[in-house]
Amino acid sequence: MPPAGEVATFDRVSTNAFAPFQAKMEAAGEPAVAIRIFRHYYELLRAGQQGKVSAAEIDPVTDVPDASALARYGDAGRTALAKAVVVKLNGGLGTSMGMTKAKSLLPAKQGLSFLDVIVRQTLHLRRTFGARLPLVLMNSFRTRQDSLAVLGHYPDLATDLPDDFLQHKVPRILASDRTPVAWPADPEHEWCPPGHGDIYAALLTSGLLDALLARGFEYVFVSNSDNLGAVLDVDILGYVAAERVPFLMEVIDRTEADRKGGHLARLKDGRLMLREIAQCPDAETDEFQDTTRHKFFNANNLWVNLRTLKEVLERTGGVLGLPMITNEKPVDPADPASPKVIQLETAMGAAISVFEGARAVRVSRARFVPVKTTGDLLVLWSDVYDLTDDYRVVLSPRRRGPSPLVDLDGAFHRRVQDLEARFPHGAPSLVGATRLRVRGDVRFGRDVVVTGDVAIAHPGPGQLAIADGTHLGA
Repeated sequence: MPPAGEVATFDRVSTNAFAPFQAKMEAAGEPAVAIRIFRHYYELLRAGQQGKVSAAEIDPVTDVPDASALARYGDAGRTALAKAVVVKLNGGLGTSMGMTKAKSLLPAKQGLSFLDVIVRQTLHLRRTFGARLPLVLMNSFRTRQDSLAVLGHYPDLATDLPDDFLQHKVPRILASDRTPVAWPADPEHEWCPPGHGDIYAALLTSGLLDALLARGFEYVFVSNSDNLGAVLDVDILGYVAAERVPFLMEVIDRTEADRKGGHLARLKDGRLMLREIAQCPDAETDEFQDTTRHKFFNANNLWVNLRTLKEVLERTGGVLGLPMITNEKPVDPADPASPKVIQLETAMGAAISVFEGARAVRVSRARFVPVKTTGDLLVLWSDVYDLTDDYRVVLSPRRRGPSPLVDLDGAFHRRVQDLEARFPHGAPSLVGATRLRVRGDVRFGRDVVVTGDVAIAHPGPGQLAIADGTHLGA
């Protein structure tokens, strides 16, 4: 991949191939920077690049500073709060769970949605520290309306900054001939978000970056809206401010459950980098998933110095040159037989290799409570996690060890509506469980308790009903 900021030259054939994409993006009102970035990755795709990073190009990272040793930066953090802003990535629809609206609108705990909890976390931090601490969402064109409606229920949240900014959208590419997708039956299927690596360009083109700098903000804490463990930490903020860290990634010890998550590595020139599984050559999957070799994975909780970001974007013309990720999918997610399309994406954590002096810090798993599947959602709903008075989602004091692994049958539990239908009384007690595996159409009654390692298999026909008050396991 060319170095960040390198000015590309394109021949006539290349220009002609890209022309329909440029016309499509211009007609949709996408800014010149977004078009320039998309062209950068489209040309890499046409050149045969797949964004792969082999084991020979990197070294494992064996040690990083621990966040538990950063308490001495607390005073610096409390001072830096006056210049800090929280941004939540809120562009996801949760399509893998059958959703058609913002994933953050799912119920999380005690009748509150993920977004409700995030807002209340922010308001609590403001009251505790007397800080202005804006909360801004990065929405997609599909999540904006519903999410802003929720924020409207919290008038105390408003500041003199916008409530959100939009990530860009880019054309999906027909896999068969590398042309723009045309899908008149549902034109939205012709577009996709370009991954959360788009945040840097979107901050620039939305005007939010300049607005933040003009108001004296210097630090942004960015995290996923589906990770309720990612609350702004004053000690980490103090470390970023006092040590003048331009970019900081929170990383966590990898376990078997995290083998497919993006891991921290070091390039041969000494820079840190993030390698996602989509960047791993097929023949090296075992090496990628070796948690003894690659010990740390990206929690996607990032801290960025806004002034440095502005300088880097100006130097590169907005094209940071983040590693390309290619995803191939059917154009209609509801029809696996529909034509295959390519989505070109980047990961925001990949910017760790762009910022000179970027660092990583090891944090506890308490700062990583993601919900990617209905199994994860069931665990969050259960008594494994408590919602504290300051709106933190934490493991129950009755829980020993990490959260249990819940593996539900995708044929019957993949969608949120499937989950609600088969757990009509809410989640079973999982605080004493290590694993729950369900295969077949199984419906859980009220006050079911799961202890230890439990596997339920029901080949059918019909539905298996677990009676009220049943105790499963040891």
